[in-house]
Amino acid sequence: MTRPPVPPFTAETALAKVQAAEDAWNTRDPQRVALAYTPDSVWRNRDEFVTGRDEIVDFLTRKWRKELDYALRKELWTFTDDRIAVRFQYEWHDADGQWWRSYGNELWEFDADGLMRRREASINDLRITAGQRRIFGPRPAGEHGASLPLA
Repeated sequence: MTRPPVPPFTAETALAKVQAAEDAWNTRDPQRVALAYTPDSVWRNRDEFVTGRDEIVDFLTRKWRKELDYALRKELWTFTDDRIAVRFQYEWHDADGQWWRSYGNELWEFDADGLMRRREASINDLRITAGQRRIFGPRPAGEHGASLPLA
């Protein structure tokens, strides 16, 4: 299975890969998202370690049961031939209605077919009010590539 764009990345293809990841994650569909990863993909997400697509699906299912109305923005930080670094922000609320903005960085490594074989994510959560929200659903096409302020 090939998942374009494939390495070696250029600035244009790295941006496309980041946008494709953002778009997929905003579907909140664990099965769809997992297809972007190798069958034996290895993740570190916060303090959790995940290996393989089945564990990725389980992880994402749990994540989106907790992180309600999740909406994500990713931004290309840098890239090399087969690696991409991104920074991201997403907003969500918990079952009690408390809104959160989660900030983080990810390091991605891809195989020759464009599937991600390694993902490392460091994430911090900030309690926000509903009035402080700034991410409302998937990014409109006209805003692809736009960066978000840190605060």
